Amino acid sequence: MTARYVRKTRRTGVAVLLVVTLAFSTAACGGDDDGSGQDKGASSPTTPRDSGKAKSKSGETAPEADTVLANVKGDSGVEMVITSAMRDSGGFLTVNGQFKNAGSGAYTTPIQWSGRETAVAANGRSLAAMTLVDSKAKKRYYVLRDTDNRPLTTSGYEPSIEAGATLTFFAQFPAPEASTHEVGVQFPGFPNATIEISG
Repeated sequence: MTARYVRKTRRTGVAVLLVVTLAFSTAACGGDDDGSGQDKGASSPTTPRDSGKAKSKSGETAPEADTVLANVKGDSGVEMVITSAMRDSGGFLTVNGQFKNAGSGAYTTPIQWSGRETAVAANGRSLAAMTLVDSKAKKRYYVLRDTDNRPLTTSGYEPSIEAGATLTFFAQFPAPEASTHEVGVQFPGFPNATIEISG
């Protein structure tokens, strides 16, 4: 065996050892690209925006309880709680809230909630009777309808609200002028309420 052959064999061995060492170093340090150190398969903690919301009995996400714009009591212990009135860039205003049955028995939702229009009432239970009033501009806004006269509001709900239960609702209207920041809400069986528009 020559000296040149021995030197060549040693260089090859060193090169192989270097490659193996680099491979182990990469596996140990390079498995977490985002630097968070958290296993991607592990569950992430609850974010603050989810902590203020609760699930209703129907499984829907209820609006945050600390954003109440109006709370009015109606017939038989039922309350209408309005939690938001958002104006969007498309020219619409969407009102969100809940009906809460604080009474001891089931509350039968009145047929008057669906409004007086025969074509709208033919589509079943809805909140088409809800209106918004801009007293300064002397304008009244009705729930929007689609081409089949279906109101753009919560519809098809159960005919009664059980004791202690809630019915989450929305209703969409044409947006008042940008200078209007407050409107009155009128709905059968409840006193008038004034709410503030956001957006």
